[in-house]
Amino acid sequence: MINSSPLFRRNRLYLLAIVFMLRDLLKYLLLSIIISVSPATMDLGLLAQEVQPWSGFGIEATTTAGKVIKHEAKFTLPIPELSTGLDINLLLQTYGKKEWEQRRHYPLIGLAFGYVNYGIDSIYGRCFSMYPNIIVPIISGKKLTWDLRMGDGIGYVTKTYHRTAPVDTINVAIGSHINDFARFMTDLRYHINNHWDVQVDGNITHISDGSFHKPNLGINMIGAGIGVRYSPVTSRPPHIVRDLKPLKNRWLVEFRGTMAYVSSYTPGGPLYPVYLATGYVSRRWHSKNKFFGGIDYSYHENIYAYLRNNSLEPGHEAQNSYKSAVIAGNEFLLGRLGIVLQAGVYLRQAYIKQDPIYEKIGGNYYFVQKEHGPIKEFFLCVYVKTDLSVAELGEAGIGIGF
Repeated sequence: MINSSPLFRRNRLYLLAIVFMLRDLLKYLLLSIIISVSPATMDLGLLAQEVQPWSGFGIEATTTAGKVIKHEAKFTLPIPELSTGLDINLLLQTYGKKEWEQRRHYPLIGLAFGYVNYGIDSIYGRCFSMYPNIIVPIISGKKLTWDLRMGDGIGYVTKTYHRTAPVDTINVAIGSHINDFARFMTDLRYHINNHWDVQVDGNITHISDGSFHKPNLGINMIGAGIGVRYSPVTSRPPHIVRDLKPLKNRWLVEFRGTMAYVSSYTPGGPLYPVYLATGYVSRRWHSKNKFFGGIDYSYHENIYAYLRNNSLEPGHEAQNSYKSAVIAGNEFLLGRLGIVLQAGVYLRQAYIKQDPIYEKIGGNYYFVQKEHGPIKEFFLCVYVKTDLSVAELGEAGIGIGF
């Protein structure tokens, strides 16, 4: 149990955890860019002569405007009239170097740098973010494209809740400077030529620190944007098209073990560990997805400490500090990366009750991916668990599939 760490150590630990979570995603993006600008690395001779250095690379700038949403009664902050922002995205159009790129209809991968001015700087402050993202085509035409973009990374917020100087007890949404930053966007894009595109979009943005510090209601914002994309060589490099055989729709038995740290229920209080275990069955489908269903379990030291400190349920603190749930979800496979969307319904709640339904979003990075053998998958996993619109915790761990 962690009960007396200085605040600066907590911030440093949290920052390091997020940096390591992002490392593999950034590594994949940078390696992909290096491969794209080096024709000598391509193993298809004819296409290597056709693809020019920096082909498929682009820079996209989007200006956004939106509104902060009051997502629960405890969100007592004044709502700004208008929130604005700017998003710069470094993009790479995949062209089939990896098999998964063809199976996913050649998505774009990007690294974005964002800025948000929430509109009341003295309370909300401003947010600066960096987040890897993927853009998947929904409908593609010669001139018009409808895309879906998903991204998650790190955000730095300039204003937080403070009970000491500089005092700010109004901002009950943000408890720390370092936060998880997630953005979901859908856009309609017009293709002017091989160098220029323009687009309009609708977007949802969420920031919170996963209860690492309290208070932690998070900030949700819905908005729209207009943008332009420039590709110095071409936005549409020629595709590698293979005769891919469908992968077997196999069943796997899988297990995950993860851990989280959350703050006590008092602002500025100590950190406590949360231990989570998940067992589930998965089935691959369409060679690029995995549907899964199973059981979630979690044990919460913060709830145990709350019961002990307040003399509640004496002698039964432990059995009132765990949760179990039935879960279902889908994993979108992108080579060694997997994007996980999961929903759960509680079978049993702990002493402190929450909404009966919760969600998890996150990613898996696979160190082992085999079609045969006793161990078919071994992966690192990172997720954010939310109760409807409020983040409960951020967890990280490992998983295995048989």
